[in-house]
Amino acid sequence: MQRIEFSLMQQTIFHALQKAGLDEASARTCARIHTESSCDGISSHGLNRVARFVDYVNKGWIDIHAKPELEKSLGAIAIYNGNRGIGITNALFAVDKAAEMAKEYGVGIVALKNSSHWMRGGSYGWHAAQQGMAAICWTNTESCMPAWGGKNTRVGNNPFVMAVPRARGPIVLDMAMSQYSYGKLQVTRLKNEKLPFPGGYDKEGHLTDDPGPIEASMRILPTGYWKGSGLAIVLDAMAALLSAGSPTNEIDKIGKGSCTGASQIFMVFDPTQLGGAEFTERMADSVADYVNQSEPAENSRDVRYPGQTAASNREQNRRLGIPVDEAVWNEVMRLAE
Repeated sequence: MQRIEFSLMQQTIFHALQKAGLDEASARTCARIHTESSCDGISSHGLNRVARFVDYVNKGWIDIHAKPELEKSLGAIAIYNGNRGIGITNALFAVDKAAEMAKEYGVGIVALKNSSHWMRGGSYGWHAAQQGMAAICWTNTESCMPAWGGKNTRVGNNPFVMAVPRARGPIVLDMAMSQYSYGKLQVTRLKNEKLPFPGGYDKEGHLTDDPGPIEASMRILPTGYWKGSGLAIVLDAMAALLSAGSPTNEIDKIGKGSCTGASQIFMVFDPTQLGGAEFTERMADSVADYVNQSEPAENSRDVRYPGQTAASNREQNRRLGIPVDEAVWNEVMRLAE
């Protein structure tokens, strides 16, 4: 397995993004987020997404010069138009603006319409938690998953993020509404591995743990079957409602790749104005410790809270280098030349 040192990966991605036309600040920010995602073990939305992003920029699907514009302000709620700008910088802007509002009101909600792919959703939960804030964020997407009982794609896998700040390591949930994201299917296929559990259906309607046939059929399995399907539909409608933006069926009509035109919600809470910093820390420690003290099941070595594996991967990969798929790494290096 090839490993790449953090700063080398970040610098290579930075050069690739600058060559695509991004200004220096945007390229540095995006390169950092892509590299951090890979370092945390989410290469599917880190290094592996760079070439696709550059392709979208070259096609004119993403406006690399656009900035979010305020459309409506209602105290603790603000609606911004992302103008199909860079998903990462749009999302970081939204989290920071929501955090600023939360310091005043206790809660800040930024609804961002007409944005683009935010890459790893967990990045924005971590970003809020590292400021001592709690967060709930989600995005809708183009249709890429059948609704429960359906055969063709009608709902997005609508990633959902929750973050609780904690000095010993934030509790951060980052999940798609599908059992596995398409990025996870790609990573597993590139490793020539099978999924730990069945992740969808092949074209003949057979449940399978082989990622390739699922990618081909686009019949990914909703998380929790009908429950994940239902939650995906409501997250879509709520994202569009709060942002006065596009739901999945309208994103499909835009037809400019994954998530172009997406509606995204960033809810940030200031714990110091709720139970207070001391309560928050004590409570979060008790939750994490209680989970960690579980008796492991027969096929498990330990039991972890959300975000713990990412933190462990980060420490190891900072030390040893970030694992990469050689073909993907070579492609990004070519883009940077």
